[in-house]
Amino acid sequence: MRTLLYVVLSLLAWTAAAAAQERVPLTVETAAGVRHEFQVEIAATEAERNRGLMYRQELAPDHGMLFVFARPTRVTMWMKNTPLPLDMLFIGNDGRIVDLHERAVPYSLDTIAAGRRARYVLEVNGGTVERLGLAVGDRVTGAGVGG
Repeated sequence: MRTLLYVVLSLLAWTAAAAAQERVPLTVETAAGVRHEFQVEIAATEAERNRGLMYRQELAPDHGMLFVFARPTRVTMWMKNTPLPLDMLFIGNDGRIVDLHERAVPYSLDTIAAGRRARYVLEVNGGTVERLGLAVGDRVTGAGVGG
């Protein structure tokens, strides 16, 4: 019986991990009209948001994770168990970037808070904001953002 339980639990864990790897397209359009395409994983449940990108050793340059909240709120993030430096784009209900945090320090327990209420947070590799010239006011579309 224990062996069967172990197999079932292992399969459930594997299925959950595989589902978390599914990505959907997301676009960030700058004020100049330049569009940047990303493939993002969605973190919509509390458990998914709590885990985030923890333990990830790599993230492709055009990949990320979109944290989705039920309504605009004062979002706080941290880097616990996260070995990658990340940029965080805090996004309002209308899909506009309302705040940015660049190059969050790996493994830091310091609180990272947006200066304004956000409905979404897009985490991408550290340095992406600077490399692509992203800014507050840029528009994010796809993956249900702004809808």
